Amino acid sequence: MLNTETIQSLIDSGEGYNVEFKVRVPSKVRELTEEICAFANAEGGYLLIGVDDNGQVVDTNLENDKRSAIQGSISEISPALHCELYSVNLVNKTVWVIDVPSGKDKPYIFSGSIYVREGANSQKLHTAEEMRSFFQECNKIFFDHIPCHWFNIYMDADEQMIKDFRTEAKLSPSTPDKQIFENLELFTENGTAKNGAAMFFGKQPERKFPHAITRCVLFKGTNKVYIIDDKAFGGSLYQQYLQAMSWLESKLQVAYKIEGAGPREEIWEIPLTVFKEAIINALSHRDYYEQGASIMIEMFDDRVEISNPGGLLPVVAKDFGHKSMTRNPLIFGLFTRMHLVERVASGIPRMQEAMKEANLPEPEFHTEGMFTAVFKRGVSIKNDTVNDTVNDTINLKEREVLNIIKLYPGLNSSKIAELINKSIPSAKRYLNSLVKLGLIEFRGAQKNGGYYLK
Repeated sequence: MLNTETIQSLIDSGEGYNVEFKVRVPSKVRELTEEICAFANAEGGYLLIGVDDNGQVVDTNLENDKRSAIQGSISEISPALHCELYSVNLVNKTVWVIDVPSGKDKPYIFSGSIYVREGANSQKLHTAEEMRSFFQECNKIFFDHIPCHWFNIYMDADEQMIKDFRTEAKLSPSTPDKQIFENLELFTENGTAKNGAAMFFGKQPERKFPHAITRCVLFKGTNKVYIIDDKAFGGSLYQQYLQAMSWLESKLQVAYKIEGAGPREEIWEIPLTVFKEAIINALSHRDYYEQGASIMIEMFDDRVEISNPGGLLPVVAKDFGHKSMTRNPLIFGLFTRMHLVERVASGIPRMQEAMKEANLPEPEFHTEGMFTAVFKRGVSIKNDTVNDTVNDTINLKEREVLNIIKLYPGLNSSKIAELINKSIPSAKRYLNSLVKLGLIEFRGAQKNGGYYLK
């Protein structure tokens, strides 16, 4: 029970996330119960009856029948919720207090609906996305915890993935797989593997979860008109992370700094650490219930965008960059065990700091619907191979081809022909000339390989 001074302090502070004023009990008592249900689904709060919107105390009296009506309406909240109802005298005026605890058995439902607190207001959840987000906040449903009846981890797991996990998690080679799986809580209570286990250790989880892939697209220019390269990576989530990083490294520009006899230092146009953070975040926090979209890594001439389905959970949005809550705690925990996640809620600050140290603009974050991180590319890194002497020995078209390969490494002759508006035989002639000069080289198989600066 709150004392007089505390009640007065609440009134002086005004309505907010934990406090609601009512001049009197509304004619429809259920309106009061909706507010109570919202408080219970949040962090608890106080309904002060006898206080107007301006914080003025208005003397009020609750007869027995009204108190009974309030208690009766509260009893309709499910699961059962105990609230205190008592009066406090302020300056010879009576204020009635309904003291609502933060419920331990969220979500609380009233008349078949869920009510939540948004700032100083209470709202009824309407959409499936709103309800799913709320349930996730309450730790009630997680996609990666759902039983995956088609996946038998002892028969369907990728052996190499298990080995990689053991290595990165620094687990003893003598520890049996069964013990590791149980310690990681990869099974439901009845012994069925969870979705998260299938996505993290399965050979081809995209066969059952076709949306659980990472798509990497390279565009020419700054819009989505012309696609140069488009790859979709499936497999275990860790394999997707490795493949996406490899794809990015093949497209980004890198310079080498050599000092003395020591090893050369790689200087990437955008620090690779920001992509490691962003990709792990996307794989861990994306909304896997959303089957109409995948994780996207899109590279333009001026930026790289990494997007994943599902905006920020409400509790994270209130303190973005400082508070963390994942939609997929099992998957997030597995990445943590592999030491790919350092500290909870530290990813955003680390990305910001890495871009700042590289003298690049801080990343931009767009959080509505899709969560998108945008990294601006720096000024093109000059490659000492392309110097004035070289420019004197190659013609304009060869120079154009060289610059294209510099910007978009890994292209084949047909793509290059499209970009320079020449026939494939002409493009091959320019390419062969550059190969003979030792400026470029062809890597990979004949069918799917491409050209790179040497």
